[in-house]
Amino acid sequence: MGTESENKSVLKDGFLVKRGHVVHNWKVRWFVLKQDRLMYYKYEGGKRDSRHRGTIPLNNCTITCPYLEYENRPLVLRLQTSTSEEHFLEACTREERDEWAAAIGKAVQKLNPQDTQTPSQTQDKGSKSLQLHNVNLSQVVDSMYDVHTGIRLGNLVEQGSIYTNCFSGSAVVDWIVFNKLALTRVEAVTLSSALLDEGSLRPVGVRSADALRNAALGEQFLDDSTALYCFSQSLQKKGSVKAEKTVSAVELSGKVVKRGYLLKQGHKVKNWKVRLFVLRAEPAFLHYYDPSKDDITPVGSIALRGCLVSALDDNGIPSGVKGKVQGNLFKIITQADTHYYIQAPTDEERMDWIKAIRQVV
Repeated sequence: MGTESENKSVLKDGFLVKRGHVVHNWKVRWFVLKQDRLMYYKYEGGKRDSRHRGTIPLNNCTITCPYLEYENRPLVLRLQTSTSEEHFLEACTREERDEWAAAIGKAVQKLNPQDTQTPSQTQDKGSKSLQLHNVNLSQVVDSMYDVHTGIRLGNLVEQGSIYTNCFSGSAVVDWIVFNKLALTRVEAVTLSSALLDEGSLRPVGVRSADALRNAALGEQFLDDSTALYCFSQSLQKKGSVKAEKTVSAVELSGKVVKRGYLLKQGHKVKNWKVRLFVLRAEPAFLHYYDPSKDDITPVGSIALRGCLVSALDDNGIPSGVKGKVQGNLFKIITQADTHYYIQAPTDEERMDWIKAIRQVV
């Protein structure tokens, strides 16, 4: 534990997935934002290492958010230091990514108050969804991609060419308005443009691609039956799993309620690993993914129907928990009497997860 003064100097902390410098693999690290630097730590055995693994200096640092060069990782932001060193960080949700970008941008601006171009302006540039309040783009995409109630995919023709598994711009706007995600078609176009900015949708065919290139001249998303779009390749991969008539397809069709990084104790080897957890309702499942890979194929799932979820006592090590793990633990007991032990980064997050799980059961 640090001193009280050290804790006060922390502006933000939490899990992010970081791309390696030498080997470009992705690993979960615990990040701590201070006034002039961003430090990161390994998190092993349910505990944060006492020694930090690296430091990113923030003086004259520039932020690109969203950073959309990674097709299967739409939640990445990029930091470029004053020495042109690049760092790529991935959050678990769009909201969390934007919060990190804003917090880092604010710290950079305080270090360089003379700068007129601030990192937060880079962030706003790609976030048309700021015009839409309380909209979760991840949930919109999941709903749009739903096997049963989502937008209908088809083979459409434009200028003599056939495009498979796509839909028109007007079909997207129709679907958004029908599902009451926007009150007007103008709002629906704004929301669709945000999905395009985020890389969840991409243009196909000549007309929509031209509109994207000419985005500076007006709306980049076209509410038009002749402008064609499709889902990103990462979602199409996800679709190949959903298309199979298997139990997993049913599990993954549920509405996404909550996403976040949590630590989970293994069943056979009782070690603790950071996992990206996705809570879905109707049907109620808690899927967990290896964040160093992707969020397309879960490494495991917990059937929540009839389950019991409860916080564990923070005093001492509860029964069933291995290692020197203390604090912010909760347990899920399924109908099949399988016990899952999970650790949240903070008590507030632990209670948020317990509440969310109880609401979908």
